Amino acid sequence: MCVRDLSFVVAIYRNVSAMSGKEDLISVDYEIYGRVQGVFFRKYTQAEGKRLGLTGWVQNTREGTVRGQLQGPGSRVREMQEWLRKKGSPKSQIAKAEFSNEKKVESLDHKDFRIVRP
Repeated sequence: MCVRDLSFVVAIYRNVSAMSGKEDLISVDYEIYGRVQGVFFRKYTQAEGKRLGLTGWVQNTREGTVRGQLQGPGSRVREMQEWLRKKGSPKSQIAKAEFSNEKKVESLDHKDFRIVRP
């Protein structure tokens, strides 16, 4: 089997795993920098997290950033990470997105996606 065939098999396995609900659950913390306060960033983040079926939380920090945690199937968490990196709320200006403490989890720690007050 050549490398291209192996890559194809891996891609098929990932798609089947995601569709069958057997995809690994992951948890990742995030912090977003830029113009992210006073522009409904938390509200849009909560809505996007819910749309993707993720659980977690989002909050403003005293330093002017937004931070939180995402939990759910790996592919959905990756989609949310891209949204946090590049899109955000309509009036936000994202300068940098940092992700840390990524790990596989057996179950979700949160019941929904909520906005937390500092």
